[in-house]
Amino acid sequence: MSERTLAGRTLFITGASRGIGLAIALRAARDGANVAIAAKTERPHPKLPGTIHDAAAAIEAAGGKALPIRCDIREEDQVRAAVAATVERFGGIDVLVNNASAISLTGTLETPIKRFDLMFGVNVRGTFLASQACLPHLLAAPNPHVLNLAPPPNLDPKWFAPHVAYTMAKYGMSLCVLGMAAEFRDHGVAVNALWPRTVIHTAALAMIPGVDPKHCRTPEIMADAAHVVLTTPSRERTGQFLIDEDVLRGVGVTDFERYAVEPGQPLLPDLFL
Repeated sequence: MSERTLAGRTLFITGASRGIGLAIALRAARDGANVAIAAKTERPHPKLPGTIHDAAAAIEAAGGKALPIRCDIREEDQVRAAVAATVERFGGIDVLVNNASAISLTGTLETPIKRFDLMFGVNVRGTFLASQACLPHLLAAPNPHVLNLAPPPNLDPKWFAPHVAYTMAKYGMSLCVLGMAAEFRDHGVAVNALWPRTVIHTAALAMIPGVDPKHCRTPEIMADAAHVVLTTPSRERTGQFLIDEDVLRGVGVTDFERYAVEPGQPLLPDLFL
């Protein structure tokens, strides 16, 4: 594939109404891609900006085609209906981005079971369900990709002790990569993970106390790295746990200051690295 483009390709992105998911959608839209936005926020959230309709308008303005779908990825019927609607509208699915995620950086005694269930329902079950629902269509696509926004698995206890429930839930997404990449390798479906080298400034992050945005990067670095991964021939790269900066360095990017919220400031490394 000489030119890296997603023109005419259809992406199904979970949680794409804001943050990294929306940034990935907008990067694809600039190529002329079709994007299904499968997310919960249909009406404005009191603390978080952005709805599926705002995202759809931005995608169309960037040059893509958008299908906003209100979808709670914990609900099997909603996910299957969203996938069916995407296929009906665009004729297939080329890319699944498992971006939707729930976070609670709390210790064992401070994690309500309701919050535990949310993290496992969205991160682990939601990722598995969206993958299962999209895979029959990906198997028919010319360059099929599944991309999970998940960290490289690491059994060092230091990543578990402060927030064991969240770590288990994120690693559940990582294990989906490990297993599905091997399962579908011979079918030519690439399944990879992408994770940021540094903390990314998003509206969701702003709700976590103690993180100063000026020590973060913008979601665009993840969007550009995802674009590189998703435009790579699917049989060339699968089962990998990729870091945004490394992916971009691999295609010759050397200027990372443009991704800084405040250029020149020291950057916070992300969790799990």
